[in-house]
Amino acid sequence: MRNLLDQLCEAYGVLPEYYDVWGKLFYPSAAVKHALLSAMGVAAKNDIEITAALRAYERRQWAQPLPPVRVVRVSVRVQRIAITLPVSEEQARYRWCLRRESGSETHGEFSPANLEEVARNPIDGQDFVRRILELDLGLETGYHRFFLARVEGSADCGATGEMSFIVTPEACYIPPAIQGSGRVWGFATQLYGIRSEHNWGIGDFGDLRRMVEFCAEAGASTVLLNPLHALFAHAPTHASPYSPSNRAYFNTLYLDVENIADFDASAEARALVQAPEFQAQLRALRAAAQVDYSRVAQVKSKILECLYLHFRKNHLAPNTDQARVFRAFQVEHGERLRKQALFEALQEFFHAQDNSVWGWPAWPESYRDPHTAEVQTFCKTHLERVEYFEYLQWQAFTQFAAAGARSCEVGLGIGVMLDLAIGVAEGGAATWMRRELYALGASAGAPPDEINLLGQDWGLPPWIPHQLTAAAYEPFIELLRANMRDAGALRMDHVMGLRRLFWVARGLPAAEGAYVEYPFEDLLGILALESHRNRCLVVGEDLGTVPDEVRHALQPMNVLSTRLLYFERGEGGRFNPPHVYPANAMAAVTTHDLPTLAGFWQGLDLEVRDRLHLFPNTEIYHQQVAARAEERAQLLMALERAGVLPPGSSLQPEAYPEMTGELATAVYTYLARTPSKLLLLQMEDGFGVRAQPNLPGTVDPAYPCWRLKMPINLEEWSTSAYLKMILQALRQERPA
Repeated sequence: MRNLLDQLCEAYGVLPEYYDVWGKLFYPSAAVKHALLSAMGVAAKNDIEITAALRAYERRQWAQPLPPVRVVRVSVRVQRIAITLPVSEEQARYRWCLRRESGSETHGEFSPANLEEVARNPIDGQDFVRRILELDLGLETGYHRFFLARVEGSADCGATGEMSFIVTPEACYIPPAIQGSGRVWGFATQLYGIRSEHNWGIGDFGDLRRMVEFCAEAGASTVLLNPLHALFAHAPTHASPYSPSNRAYFNTLYLDVENIADFDASAEARALVQAPEFQAQLRALRAAAQVDYSRVAQVKSKILECLYLHFRKNHLAPNTDQARVFRAFQVEHGERLRKQALFEALQEFFHAQDNSVWGWPAWPESYRDPHTAEVQTFCKTHLERVEYFEYLQWQAFTQFAAAGARSCEVGLGIGVMLDLAIGVAEGGAATWMRRELYALGASAGAPPDEINLLGQDWGLPPWIPHQLTAAAYEPFIELLRANMRDAGALRMDHVMGLRRLFWVARGLPAAEGAYVEYPFEDLLGILALESHRNRCLVVGEDLGTVPDEVRHALQPMNVLSTRLLYFERGEGGRFNPPHVYPANAMAAVTTHDLPTLAGFWQGLDLEVRDRLHLFPNTEIYHQQVAARAEERAQLLMALERAGVLPPGSSLQPEAYPEMTGELATAVYTYLARTPSKLLLLQMEDGFGVRAQPNLPGTVDPAYPCWRLKMPINLEEWSTSAYLKMILQALRQERPA
């Protein structure tokens, strides 16, 4: 039975073993394998079910003449296309047709008996044979279609099979600014945490536009943002940008309300905002040390609904030019936009009736499938509300596109960099739209490591590999297009997930998971294709346990690696000198999940984790404190060896009880001297902020994850002496 179970796991990509962070070989248990197969919709509780599942899998591999999709590199001129047909068809005549994305077609005919045979198999009493059709096509990159039809005499007997035929570039797009010996730098910030004189208590797309202009003035080439994905409108305190409802749409809390055209046109909206009480609310929201998501959502929703009613009355009803632009946006985004808006309207409706309704799995059964008659009826009877959510997405796409366009106008070498989260929340719009794609009985995570000894369960249902392939990778393509469209670069969180993802079955401990394999080469090829089409640089977040084959594959594909100062160590824990960093990389000191430079220096992250009992025991805490003291000493020595410390500086960590502007400048000068194509300055480091944006393993109120704001307004950034020192060094080391 275990042998059969292993065969089934191999068929569906559940890997039989992996090396943990300590180099120990780990074998997932049979119970884990059963559970993960079940999460994929594969019944495998006993030997009878496993045998049946293997037969069903084999039947699917042989039942269709063509696979659903083929992905090849553009350099592959001669295509070897596997065609599977009953043996009884060997003497028949078949016609093939390649329909290029441009619309042109190439045709040909063949007899199966004349093709190279590679396999033969009896299925349900009928013999099937797999042969290779070899074609010299010389295809250009793009999304093509390949058709196969049986021919009787001179008449076409109807399509026998078809597949998506995707031809991709050899590597991802590299912007001119970093081609050859080009090296640039930029900022990394959390958009929600931007303070300004204009926003309503949360950073918005207006702030992003002004931040782009600040980047240009400072000599930067990019700004990396936190994920801007759609969250849950009914629950604004669900603040984690890495647990979104849908990664293809925006979080509309980032709308700059006063920058919407309908605001200037609506006397009612302006009067509401100008009222003394409303202005007092805005001042309080701006002054708060943390983002008050509930109150921000309340004040924004009040005005946005007013603007929408104005739009319906003054544009949709008379069908003005603006109305036609909105209708064109609806047509462009089609059924996906409608389902996104429908989800928002349904969730709002059911949550209003019962505030324990957290997502679509808690809706009445007849509404959990977007195709039911009940859902369609709801859409018709609540169309005005559904279109309200479409209106918000229209405005969000418009405002972000304006920020992207502004980055081109002011000459940023790369532009705005978006962050693509690794997955979506279980009860959100994405899983409701395409439930068959997601393993709802499992979640993505990570095996135990030195920081998380019990492993990690991120609560994000992963894509099912074979379902993704069956859909010809369309969901992946849609996702890339949505996030690359107006961005100059895309950071892919946990990029190793393109190769394999650690799955944790529901009800089992995070430590008892297994890796599931994905079609890595196909996904990489599509990533390269969309990268070129959108002129979008790709950065991979490849921190943690990274299989060698992933790094070896990403480097020639021009996917920039992520290299953090904290982790780039050599023998004896010494910090790697600048010249050791790879060129094809994005260098940085830290990320949102790690301590800021000032927090690292003072060990604030260790103090907070100890206070929240995140260490297994006191001994490990004290070990970490001692290790941090050694790291401070090592960092000072590394800076001194690189010649970036000011003359006469002490090499004793005790001489620097806090992180100073001079010391921070030395650290960033050190990184700026690496050959890495891109260097990012975390904005918290630019102001000496100690608290990190997110502390993994905690939730509010234990720690204010995804709520902390910058210490000063965006309008005052250019006056910060601390920031000025660092920027001057970056401009000197990496001039625009």
